[in-house]
Amino acid sequence: MTIITVNAPTGRIARDARAALAETLTDAVLVPEIGQNVPAARVGFQVLFSEYDPDMMAIGGQLVADTGADAMVIDIAVMEGDWPDETRAEVIRSTLGALADALGLSDPSPSWCVTFRVIKEGSWGSHGDVLSIHDLVGTEVFSDAKAKAISANVKKRG
Repeated sequence: MTIITVNAPTGRIARDARAALAETLTDAVLVPEIGQNVPAARVGFQVLFSEYDPDMMAIGGQLVADTGADAMVIDIAVMEGDWPDETRAEVIRSTLGALADALGLSDPSPSWCVTFRVIKEGSWGSHGDVLSIHDLVGTEVFSDAKAKAISANVKKRG
């Protein structure tokens, strides 16, 4: 399961761009997380768009309303699994690229920030209970290699 939250000034991302981002941001994390492109796995991904008045965001100690800065923060929260540094970097770059594409820009703005958070095993709730990455690995949407890596990297709750 993954939650991607896009925080932007009100009106910065038009509805058609949000629709494109809902798909491309999911794609940016899906294959690196499960090891393959399985459409059935998409239901475990949520993309949330939060808008803030430009006077409720600041960069460098100055309100975006006063500077016109292109502020954006994207937070990616994933379950503990197999997330080596190079995979995290791939997800971050793909996320920034997807955002630039959706907004019709050739490059991401230097003032956009992406955070990548790994939620520790036993700290994710869904389906009315605590959800383990091991429960999801058993659903067979994960590639064999990814399932083995997750099993090797994540200790099962006792």
